[in-house]
Amino acid sequence: MLKTIFPLIITLMLSIAAKAQQADSTLKKSPIKTLSDKQFTLLITGEYLFDDMEQVARLNHYPMPDAALKFKKELSLSPMQVTKITAIATELHRKRMEMGNFIVTNETTLDKLMKKGTDNGSIIFYSNRSGLYYGELRNAILQACLGTGNALAPQQITKLETLAAHN
Repeated sequence: MLKTIFPLIITLMLSIAAKAQQADSTLKKSPIKTLSDKQFTLLITGEYLFDDMEQVARLNHYPMPDAALKFKKELSLSPMQVTKITAIATELHRKRMEMGNFIVTNETTLDKLMKKGTDNGSIIFYSNRSGLYYGELRNAILQACLGTGNALAPQQITKLETLAAHN
């Protein structure tokens, strides 16, 4: 019996190790050298990628809409607040997807230009365009924080900051 259990344990351990090393199958393969698979996937799906873009809002007590919705029960959000903040979160997600796709397209163009060799003007144009996309994304995030902060009462914001700090 011990002779059959030992190989079974070894096989089980090897299969667990192999499973742990497999890449997340939900990630799309990044076609861009400058973006990891995870960054690429987050950009094109509109998920959150840039932790610091909302920092100025958060530090000034303007929360992200998804944070407010996460704690809607604890904050005792009214149906009107939930509707308003949900609309803000939906628009922010749409804008993240839009800008994410623009960023990916622009990075692809920069990669192709550098690969084949290009002129200074093209690099200036696409580099500046990249800055515009990141700026527009940051603006959308900050606008969403501003709208969320305006939809909440001061005591709800204070409570949200406490709840978020403990999670």
